[in-house]
Amino acid sequence: MPDFVTVSELGDHVGDTVRLRGWVRNHRSSGKILFVILRDGTGEAQVVFARDDLDDRSWEVAEALTYEASAVLEGVVQEDRRAPGGYELSGRRAELVGASPEYPIQPKEHGVDFLLQNRHLWLRSHRQVAIMRVRDEIIMAIRDFFYERGFTLVDTPILTGAIGESAGTLFETEYFDLGPAYLAQTGQLYLEAAAAALGKVYCFGPTFRAEKSRTRRHLAEFWMVEPEVAWLDSDGNMELQEEFVSYIVGRVLERRRDELEQLERDVGKLEAVRPPFDRMSYTDAIAHLKEQGSDIEWGADLGADDETLVAGGRSKPVFIYDYPKEAKAFYMKENPEDPRTVKCNDLIAPEGYGEIIGGSQREDDLERLLARIREEKLPEDAYYWYLDLRRYGTYPHSGFGLGLERTVAWICDLGHLREAIAFPRLMTRLAP
Repeated sequence: MPDFVTVSELGDHVGDTVRLRGWVRNHRSSGKILFVILRDGTGEAQVVFARDDLDDRSWEVAEALTYEASAVLEGVVQEDRRAPGGYELSGRRAELVGASPEYPIQPKEHGVDFLLQNRHLWLRSHRQVAIMRVRDEIIMAIRDFFYERGFTLVDTPILTGAIGESAGTLFETEYFDLGPAYLAQTGQLYLEAAAAALGKVYCFGPTFRAEKSRTRRHLAEFWMVEPEVAWLDSDGNMELQEEFVSYIVGRVLERRRDELEQLERDVGKLEAVRPPFDRMSYTDAIAHLKEQGSDIEWGADLGADDETLVAGGRSKPVFIYDYPKEAKAFYMKENPEDPRTVKCNDLIAPEGYGEIIGGSQREDDLERLLARIREEKLPEDAYYWYLDLRRYGTYPHSGFGLGLERTVAWICDLGHLREAIAFPRLMTRLAP
């Protein structure tokens, strides 16, 4: 029997008889000629079956193939520029592996709820495959960026007793006899401990927010990459962020341009994403928003509409820095130039995609940090170890978190985060 090959390997087998295994993307008949498009995860190939070239059994199988049936198709590889991928098979044999009668998702319009309920099948579509490949490239770019710059990956807990962000967005569970535990909102607090040991560290994994939001920018479970760097101040933190985001975008443009084109992404807009990025203080952003007709007051956090206005007309992301203390988390360093604010930043993507990064210099003064914990009415005993980092060899340090799904949505120009992850967890959806 001829060897199994993948669609991506067909160029190495012109003139050979090979076997492909995969799923039927398309099937059409023209009398005594059948055209089957088979996909196998590496690409798509057309297999042309002529009645005179097949035995009765193979012709019967080939003729009965349906959308998304799995099959083994055998044939001679021929070069043909008109065919998908530039090669096709002159079919000789067909074997059905798994039938697919009345496949639920047909090549037509379907409602979003229907598609989400059938997400396990929706993933097979051209668009979703392209998105997942871009996501994979972004993940690889993230890991390569930090590896090349001497960062160490540190895996932080998913279950934790310490709150990293707002207490109102925690998923809570009972942890044996020790009381409540929470699904992690961030790995940052643990990374601060690791940075004192290793200097430059990062974590990358799922995080959870029990935020009752139905917007296109929110998921209950999402992936976040969080670097933490010893001896880095707020300005250096923003420089690292713009270098990081530019690297990711450049990598996708270099290696996944075909997928971007398939998604009809305007790559010209992505090609403009290069350092430096514009920077605007929170105070200046409020003034700018008021000029645009917003009724926002100094002290309020920026909402989605505010972020869209700030980034409007820009070709690359923009930093908003030094937010009011009350609008941000307890661990951010007080701004010595204006104690009403903290040394932090949000990085706002253009084209209406909003915040993709939140970062800050961390408060390294024990008494100030303790005062903030008490202001927030957080349990001091849960943070004993975090406070120890300031008691024993405190040091200036900074870090940030980049939301993977928001970054995928922006780079792919998606309308909703639900397409940026294989199995989205939304406020109203826990299946499949």
